[in-house]
Amino acid sequence: MEKEPQPHTAREAGSGDLEQTTSAAGYDPGGGPRQTGHAGRFWSVRRLPAGIVALLALAAAGLMLYDLISVRAGRSAMSWRRALADEMATTPVDDPKVLAAACVVALLGVWLIVLAVTPGRRGLLPMRQSAGVRAGLERTAAALVLRDRAMQVSGVQSVRVAVGRRKVRARARAHFRDLHDVRGDLDSALGSGIRQLGLARQPGLSVHVERPKKR
Repeated sequence: MEKEPQPHTAREAGSGDLEQTTSAAGYDPGGGPRQTGHAGRFWSVRRLPAGIVALLALAAAGLMLYDLISVRAGRSAMSWRRALADEMATTPVDDPKVLAAACVVALLGVWLIVLAVTPGRRGLLPMRQSAGVRAGLERTAAALVLRDRAMQVSGVQSVRVAVGRRKVRARARAHFRDLHDVRGDLDSALGSGIRQLGLARQPGLSVHVERPKKR
C-alpha cells in the first residue's frame, strides 16, 4: 500500500488554522477490470489540412497541364511561366527571396510530416477495451464528472478540475472543516472517480485545497 504523501502547507492563519494544503494523491490506479489489448490514442482524420493540400496540388497540376497542352498546340507559354523561368535562371541560390521561399516550403513539409506521424485529438482520452470495442472519453466530460464527485465532499465550497492526459489537477475552496480532512476526502473521492472512468491509462492526481479569500 502506498503511503499518503505529506501535505505541503503554504501558510498559516493567525488562529493557527491552515489556509492552504496541497498533495499529489497516492491512489491505486489498478482497480477495475483489466485492459484487454492495447488502447492507443485516437487518430484524427485531419480533413481540413488534407483537403487544402489536395486542392492546392490539384490547382497547380491543372494549371501546369493546361499550359503544357497550350504549348504543344503551338501557342506561346503563359507569361507567368516565362517570367518564372527567367527569374529562376538569373537569380542566385543565396538570394534572400530564394532562401525565404525554401524556408517556407521546408516548414510546410515539417508541418505535414508532424500531422502524418502524430495522432492528434488530444481532447479524447482512450478507455479500456472491452470485447474488442474501442471507446473514448472527452477530457471536458471527465472533468465535469470529477467536479460533481468533488462537490459532494463535505466542506467543499467550490472546485475546479482540469483533466490532462497524464494528470488530473483539482483546486478546491473549503469554507469549513479542517483542510487536511477535506483534502483527504477529495483524494479518496477523486481517486475513486478516476478509476470508475475506465480510462486505459490512469492519470495521476494532484489536489490543492485553500480557504476562500477574506474580503
